[in-house]
Amino acid sequence: MRIQFKRVKYKNLLSSGNVFTTIDLDSEPTTLISGSNGSGKSSLLDAIVFGLYGKPFRKINKPQLINSINQKDMLVEIDFTVGGSAYKVRRGIKPTVFEIFKDEELINQDSAARDYQTFLEQSILGINYKSFNQIIILGSATYVPFMELPAWQRREIIEDLLDIQVFSTMGLLAKDRMNENKLAVNDNSYSIDMLQTKLDAATEHNESVREIRQVFVSQIKEKMKSHIEKIEGNKEVINNIQTDIEALIGTIADKQSIKEKLTTLKELQRDAVNKLRAVEKSLVFYHDNDNCPTCKQGIDHDFKDDVTKQMDREVVGLRVSMVALADKEKTLQSRIDAISDVEDQIKTLNLQISENRGEINIAKRALTSYKDELDSAEQEVEDIDLTKIQDLQSKMAILQAERKELVEDQATLAVISTILKDGGIKARIIAQYIPVMNKLINKYLAAFDLFVDFQLDENFDEVIKSRFRDTFSYASFSEGEKLRITLSIMLAWRAVAKLRNSVSTNLLILDETLDGALDGIGIEHLIETLQTLNNDDNIFVISHRGEQFAEKFAAHLKFHKLKNFSEIAA
Repeated sequence: MRIQFKRVKYKNLLSSGNVFTTIDLDSEPTTLISGSNGSGKSSLLDAIVFGLYGKPFRKINKPQLINSINQKDMLVEIDFTVGGSAYKVRRGIKPTVFEIFKDEELINQDSAARDYQTFLEQSILGINYKSFNQIIILGSATYVPFMELPAWQRREIIEDLLDIQVFSTMGLLAKDRMNENKLAVNDNSYSIDMLQTKLDAATEHNESVREIRQVFVSQIKEKMKSHIEKIEGNKEVINNIQTDIEALIGTIADKQSIKEKLTTLKELQRDAVNKLRAVEKSLVFYHDNDNCPTCKQGIDHDFKDDVTKQMDREVVGLRVSMVALADKEKTLQSRIDAISDVEDQIKTLNLQISENRGEINIAKRALTSYKDELDSAEQEVEDIDLTKIQDLQSKMAILQAERKELVEDQATLAVISTILKDGGIKARIIAQYIPVMNKLINKYLAAFDLFVDFQLDENFDEVIKSRFRDTFSYASFSEGEKLRITLSIMLAWRAVAKLRNSVSTNLLILDETLDGALDGIGIEHLIETLQTLNNDDNIFVISHRGEQFAEKFAAHLKFHKLKNFSEIAA
């Protein structure tokens, strides 16, 4: 996987102002960045490291990255490609900004900032902060040459480069597993002892305790039998009452038809009363009037006599009919009253059923309570019975099988722990790569015209011999020669990282590391050699001596301060 850094832009970072400073990272094979002390030329390192890892490159607190004059809106944007996809990381302070874009689409930010950073390092960059600083940046402010590190730090760096820290993590996990295994063995032993105690107790007291519990079980069963008999008696009473109710219901089967007849009879009575009133009103009219009140003509006496006679007959007929209807109404009402008496009897019987059902429910609740007591008592009998002993023996067999498995795991974990120690698998992997590392280092040393035989052993101690086989120490070399050794080791780490992790990048930055150790000619020679060795890299050299050899670089960025803010000179 190759990371091709394209561009970095930043503002309000350190001495940079509120206007973006933009630097193309892959436009030229070599770029010189020069300027006086404090001009902001090394801010490029902090911008890149902060943008990718959220921390400064130099040894300062993160808030100190913000421009001390503007005190806000610090922002860094880095563009790069990985695996054919274009990425942009935006990170800032005051306000806090952390965004990752893939092909101009914002990647989901639902996770916490730390998880988002882990995603950036593991899933996109494929390189952590420590390895980044070992293979991409050689800065005078924080970089400690590999040869000046103690052995344990050398080992740590090489484990990072070879991506074998996982074995250290696995070793810690194995240690945790061994501690868990030890606790599990202790718990298992305790459980076996406790179970054996229960077995002994159950065997010794089985018969005597069972007899006592059986008596208690029998007493509960007698109480339950009494309540069951009471329930059955109440059920029989309810059945008898229901039979009586059914018989009574049969005697009032005509209730609906009687009600309907009574309703019809009352309607006939109302009709007869209304008709009688109408006829009597007409009779009064003919008795009281000889002339028509409307036309004022006289009413014929014969006509009036015939009409009144007919109406008198009709009145008599209606009154006879009303008497008959009243007698019939009395008969029907009498039947209704009788039906009501039967219904009252049915209600009384239903109340008796409810009372009996209430007694049944009370008895059932008592039975439920006794059933719980019975289950508990019978369970106690089972617990001390032979079945209980057999169950305890089965559990003992399971615990003993677990004990065997735990002991086997203990032995396996001991072997794994030994393999994962420094002298185990990590040592074998390192042993395979040490010759490759030494070959690469000597290749770069020869390219830098330092013809010595440099060898690291498996303890990361160095042996340096001249062509005449004289042995030297790192401290015996000049500063210029030490720098060549440092650069050779750094380039070797880049090659090993690319070989082991499939991590490759175009970017190599040297920050003022050449200024104090080499003269102008020496620096020019080193730059030419770097270009020759890595023709697909984009090399940036930060120096305050740039004017001496600027023509050797494809591009030259000059930083200076204008009104207290750093900017790139036109």
